[in-house]
Amino acid sequence: MRSAERFVRGSLPMVLAALLAGCAATGESLKAIRDAVTPGSSSSGSASSTAATAKTAVPARPVAAQSDAPVSPAAQRAFDDAARALRAGRAADAERGFRAVADASPELGGPHANLGLIYRQAGKLTESAGELERAVKLNPRQPLYLNQLAITYRQQGQFVQAREAYETAMALDPGYAAPVLNLGILNDLYLGDGKRALELYDRYLAMQPSGDAAVTKWVADLKNRKPAPITLTRREKE
Repeated sequence: MRSAERFVRGSLPMVLAALLAGCAATGESLKAIRDAVTPGSSSSGSASSTAATAKTAVPARPVAAQSDAPVSPAAQRAFDDAARALRAGRAADAERGFRAVADASPELGGPHANLGLIYRQAGKLTESAGELERAVKLNPRQPLYLNQLAITYRQQGQFVQAREAYETAMALDPGYAAPVLNLGILNDLYLGDGKRALELYDRYLAMQPSGDAAVTKWVADLKNRKPAPITLTRREKE
């Protein structure tokens, strides 16, 4: 199977600027997960390249939580401690911290989402999917969680489930670019639907005021592609 993962900018601590949970109505939400991983750009330019490199980050856009669960000061402090451990590269400490928050505040989705990302980075895809599914169940209107869950599904080879999760994320937040790009990649390289991939790539490019040279070249490559095996290296946008 062709490799279709976009290059992810930075290590796991850079990926996670994560949401614990919060009550949007009362303004008690914590910092939201941000779209902190950029789409990649190919150094050689074509979608048939065997490698891709990261480009300058697009501005991160906070996403409001949709939850009725208030965040206690103690949970906030514990979450912040876990987040600092993660930023410092202490993934094991971060995992313990997020797990403690999840156990103490089982109504919050954010700790589970972060655990899902940590497990995926460690190659524990079953555990990653379980945590992210839990996050989505607790906070079903959070498109960031759905995008992350779809990435894990895709890595598991569960392409239909990945497509559904991306589509739900897009429906919840039509302005959120990551699932648009990721669904384009999924259709392009795994589902074999070039027409749908082009639609999604074009939609993604329309959402990028500064453009995206790599995706523009993928579009050109897809339009000119002949039926033949190719090797690609791309990662989803987180």
